Amino acid sequence: MKALKVVLSLITQDNDYQREQAAVAETTAQRLGMQLRILYANSDAIAQTQQILQVIHAAPGERPDAVIVEPVGTGMPQVASAAAHVGVGWIVVNREADYLVPIRSTTQVPIGSIASDNMEIGRIQARQFAALLPGGGSVLYVEGPSTEIAKQRRTGLEENLPANIQINAVRGKWTQESGFQAVNSRLQLQGTRPPNVGIIGCQNDDMAMGARRAIEGLPPAQRDMWLQIPLTGVDGVPTTGQVWVRNGQLAATVITPALTGVALELLAKGFSTGSQIPERMLIKPMSFPPVEELRPKAPPAH
Repeated sequence: MKALKVVLSLITQDNDYQREQAAVAETTAQRLGMQLRILYANSDAIAQTQQILQVIHAAPGERPDAVIVEPVGTGMPQVASAAAHVGVGWIVVNREADYLVPIRSTTQVPIGSIASDNMEIGRIQARQFAALLPGGGSVLYVEGPSTEIAKQRRTGLEENLPANIQINAVRGKWTQESGFQAVNSRLQLQGTRPPNVGIIGCQNDDMAMGARRAIEGLPPAQRDMWLQIPLTGVDGVPTTGQVWVRNGQLAATVITPALTGVALELLAKGFSTGSQIPERMLIKPMSFPPVEELRPKAPPAH
């Protein structure tokens, strides 16, 4: 069997989870003997669409056998249809993709989706907040852009959140810089008054580290007060998020395994056997550390 050619389209390079998706894909493709090309959309949905259409409309000998895409915006149903029409497989990562059902009925190439269970991610964050703030209080919650991922995480959070914890949300863009800007703006409004939140909870680790950078830029007296507040995130990449928890920069994260390796394994099996891949796979996240090990931060000694 010839080496499969696969294009992986990712949102951005400015995010540790996206970089982990790329690294896992490269390692898996090498092991499976695949030719992998990675494209980055720089968080631009139109640019991403144009990039993918360009590769699937290439000459037959140059186009890929399949595309794996983590969309900037929607699940890209029109682009998926165009890919299937020319015999290019399609796996969408971390987006709702109900449109795949009719496409799957018209082609033999692998068509499916893989996602982290984002509702469960939100539920885990709610349990983390409850463990870190057992007496209740307020959470400064840094959400991602208004996409399905961010909405599902927020819905799962609200489903499990104790009644004595309130959420005050600000919006980021999944990047460390956006987390810095969102929290820095809130800190400027707060001025020299003592912190009025018990946790800073973020929908990913990069935004959490941006929030920490904003706090570290405060004058010493304010900085010391704000550094007592637990910071949490999501993604739990082994070389970043999990390290930040171990060294105390974050209080907790939620591990969401990279999905690109699973996607490539599915493509290898689908093309070798001629069988269709699952329409939708959900990958379970987990708290890091386990929720049972989380405790409120002890007040500083005087």
